Amino acid sequence: MTQTPTAHTPAQERARAQFTVPAQHPMVTVLGSGDSLLRVIEKAFPAADIHVRGNEISAVGDPADVALISRVFDEMMLVLRTGQPMTEDAVERSIAMLKASENGESDGQETPAEVLTQNILSSRGRTIRPKTLNQKRYVDAIDKHTIVFGIGPAGTGKTYLAMAKAVQALQSKQVNRIILTRPAVEAGERLGFLPGTLYEKIDPYLRPLYDALHDMLDPDSIPRLMAAGTIEVAPLAYMRGRTLNDAFIILDEAQNTSPEQMKMFLTRLGFESKIVITGDVTQVDLPNGTKSGLRQVQEILEGLDDVHFSRLSSQDVVRHKLVGRIVDAYEQYDTEHGTQNGSHKSRGKSAPKGK
Repeated sequence: MTQTPTAHTPAQERARAQFTVPAQHPMVTVLGSGDSLLRVIEKAFPAADIHVRGNEISAVGDPADVALISRVFDEMMLVLRTGQPMTEDAVERSIAMLKASENGESDGQETPAEVLTQNILSSRGRTIRPKTLNQKRYVDAIDKHTIVFGIGPAGTGKTYLAMAKAVQALQSKQVNRIILTRPAVEAGERLGFLPGTLYEKIDPYLRPLYDALHDMLDPDSIPRLMAAGTIEVAPLAYMRGRTLNDAFIILDEAQNTSPEQMKMFLTRLGFESKIVITGDVTQVDLPNGTKSGLRQVQEILEGLDDVHFSRLSSQDVVRHKLVGRIVDAYEQYDTEHGTQNGSHKSRGKSAPKGK
């Protein structure tokens, strides 16, 4: 893509930029089906005028807006050159990253194209990639550190990206096995009343980990790998007394660990192993008065060498757009009413039982 020099009109403080899309890129890949991608850009810069004629795109408006629009199209072209298509979500996230960098809310070390084209794992015709800057930094931290905490609300890809890195490490023979674990904490339901054996009762708590595995591996290979011990999915209580060598270990839903359980788990670390701990400190299901091990560990290990805390926010939610808004709405409600998850914060005692 080429850009003509920007011309300024001092009286109106307007700027103009023009881009030429190379012939090898059909305009539909740049503008989207039915101009859907173009509409995303127009919505993000309502004061600018964007016009398309043939393979020429021009933008007129405030100099800062025109400069950002120019960067958006440049980043889109860099992504398209890799053969990866642009989506409305990818364009929105690119614009958000560029605006954050422009406003000083981000250090701007990584560009949108670098974030959106970083491949983690390719499986069954699809590629798993980070979709936001914080997700990329989380994935990079897993490469660089022995213990990484991924802390953030639901839908930010904490567990999914960690699972992808675990499968990647196994396939590249960086580790010999994957160990996936969760605390079997009752979220408003009673485990004992569920029918079946202990394993059948625990299975629903581990089901999300199985679901992610099926996304990343041939489903037929999973029973074989589990039977051989190459992949282990087990409740956190089963980790006690073990030393885990040459393994990629993921502790999911870590907000539901007690401080004692967190310490127990962290001290399972053996040689040539890596640990990723994920959780959402706003969704603790522990009984009243029990402190979350994930909350406490941040106070204890923050700043320790080779331990990294990656914090994600509602801006990193990669589910339906409404999920991010729901997370923000709950945070705003809790801030205004002094509550946590819509309920008054525990003061260390259980509420009195009704008659």
